[in-house]
Amino acid sequence: MVSRVRVWLNRTYAENVFFMDQLRRNPSDRAVEIHATHGDADSPVLAAADTAELEPEGLSPAAYVEYALDQCRRRGIDVFVPRMQQSAIVAHRAEFEAAGTALLAPPPQAVAVFHDKVIAYEAVQAIGVPVPPWWRVRTADELVAAVEELEAGGYKACFKPASGAGGVGFRIITRAPFSLTHLTGFPTPYVQLDLVVDALRQADEPVDWLVMPRLEQPEVSVDCLTGPDNRVRLSIGRVKNGRRRGFTLQEQWLEPARLIAEGFGLHYLSNIQFRMFGETPVLMDVNTRPAGGLHQLSLCGVNVPWLAVQLALGEDPGVVAPPFLGQDYTVVSGPRPLRAVSIPQQRAEVEEPLLPAMPAPASVDSVGATGAAQVLPL
Repeated sequence: MVSRVRVWLNRTYAENVFFMDQLRRNPSDRAVEIHATHGDADSPVLAAADTAELEPEGLSPAAYVEYALDQCRRRGIDVFVPRMQQSAIVAHRAEFEAAGTALLAPPPQAVAVFHDKVIAYEAVQAIGVPVPPWWRVRTADELVAAVEELEAGGYKACFKPASGAGGVGFRIITRAPFSLTHLTGFPTPYVQLDLVVDALRQADEPVDWLVMPRLEQPEVSVDCLTGPDNRVRLSIGRVKNGRRRGFTLQEQWLEPARLIAEGFGLHYLSNIQFRMFGETPVLMDVNTRPAGGLHQLSLCGVNVPWLAVQLALGEDPGVVAPPFLGQDYTVVSGPRPLRAVSIPQQRAEVEEPLLPAMPAPASVDSVGATGAAQVLPL
């Protein structure tokens, strides 16, 4: 009898409810039980899990590692997919392995390179991957100088934190004065240069931003599955152009992504994003974790979350090519059930029966605001 697989996702984003769904619907017909933890009792991932707990707040990285090790031991975790405190956790891989838990995450040196976007850009540029022009700024004067240089070249300037995930902190600079025009319609990422300069000069401490030209569509996110031997097992590009989404296997996107994944040892799941700078595809960002939209690759006939779990368990699936590329599609938000307000007591020992996730049909979370969405064909 094949044993069950116990997977833990810690404080992850709402869209990973689909990651969890795919693990349960794996083509190996393997029993998968999912543990989830989060700081928000209303996170839909808690409702989607077989067992769930609220995470303690205010833990230092070292204390969080101890908390995670305790979770793995008590819950009998086979594969841990860390998002929260990923850097600290991967530095203790041997301790998790001693507890019987495989980490579905890259080694610490790879995580460290891509934690800071300036270090990342310098590193990938050194191996021949094109990057956009960029300036690291910490003061108002440095920001103005970078913006003026970009505008002199005919580009719009934008900025984002030098370290951070997703689009948090991303803004596009405009010189149009603030007026009622900016108070009509929906909020946009555009922000007035004079307001940013004033905010910087009044700030108590310097910022750490990356300033660069606004890159053009299409945006291509290449999802890679890479083994601990640094060989890519699967790479597929997801193309975003406005509302329309699709897939690509074109080498202009996949070749630099594989070069990064293999060259820096981005083991297991990574997401490498490109946009256009003029006529050239350039690197935008590298995520050392599964992308929120990874589940969309199911439209290409592959279950990538399960392939990654297999690889983490030492069951190498080998090189995987999608049997086909799915049709173009779009994404729309949809409801997911939530747990009751308080999370029910879970089992104390792994030998005790599992408690099912509690349904809450009268309470739903429209998770589109956090990126989770259903996929519809176009």
